Amino acid sequence: MQYGICNETFGNWPFKRACEFAADAGYTGLEIAPFTLGENPNELSSNQRGELRRTIAQAGLECIGLHWLLAKTAGLHVTSPDADTRGRTISYLTDLARLCRDLGGKTLVFGSPQQRNLVAEVTEQDAHSFLQEVFGALVPVLEETDTVITLEPLAPIETDILTTADETRQLIDSIGSPHIRLHLDVKAMATEDQSIPEIIHASAAHLEHFHANDINLQGPGFGAIDFAPIFKALHEISYSGWVSVEVFDYGPGAERLARESIQYMQQVEEDIE
Repeated sequence: MQYGICNETFGNWPFKRACEFAADAGYTGLEIAPFTLGENPNELSSNQRGELRRTIAQAGLECIGLHWLLAKTAGLHVTSPDADTRGRTISYLTDLARLCRDLGGKTLVFGSPQQRNLVAEVTEQDAHSFLQEVFGALVPVLEETDTVITLEPLAPIETDILTTADETRQLIDSIGSPHIRLHLDVKAMATEDQSIPEIIHASAAHLEHFHANDINLQGPGFGAIDFAPIFKALHEISYSGWVSVEVFDYGPGAERLARESIQYMQQVEEDIE
């Protein structure tokens, strides 16, 4: 497995400092939230994109890709009954795929619960049709940019659509493209009826990307979740992709969250090998 960290962990740190700290802590990948790059990340010039890519590489990191794709946007929604809204969302995500490529990344993680929640009079069946439409429409640009969108099941407390890995796998299968894959998140899986190892095994053929965190919204090792059976399951399915630390409670501070999360994960992985 390869260890990455999400760049919003570092708050308002300069981008170069965050990259260098992540590399020093032992990470080899950086995952970027577009809103951290400015109010209109898709409007970054080619020079700006190139500078960001060089900064990542000079720190000794790879750009994993993007996540929180629709966070801090307005008027975008993937299950809106309004075709124009869906069209604008497709256009925005199309541009993000090109931004991801330009930064050297490959993976776009689609979570964005507020921009997928059901709105008035939209049924689950309608929503799945709209999701097929939106993500299906992205396949050509994903092929063009050699990128992958990974769909993230989230807990029912966060959203009311794609709340289980099984539901999300069914949507992925309905689209039928190798560029639409599955993302799994520890805190989200912890809310399912199945155990996390069971979900991982059931998702082996679909899994592209993985977020490590805890139900307390901090990093792995900071809460009650034991990562040993989780990493054992990932090893059993021969998962060799990225495991990115994504936290939502920054209380312990960026330095502790970054360093202690990877130390814990490395120790767990060492213990199960």
